[in-house]
Amino acid sequence: MMLNCRQASRMISEAMDRPLTRAEQARLAMHLLLCGNCRNFRQQLRQLRAGIRQGRER
Repeated sequence: MMLNCRQASRMISEAMDRPLTRAEQARLAMHLLLCGNCRNFRQQLRQLRAGIRQGRER
């Protein structure tokens, strides 16, 4: 079953806090191949998280 964008964005967020199962990884990867908006969302979360880490290191 394909993920919709809401499910994918939730899974992207969860992946920041816990390892996804292989099945979850596969479903998310398939969605991300087809959805530029979710790819952008994932990249934005990664950048935000990296910025927060940098701020804590100072």
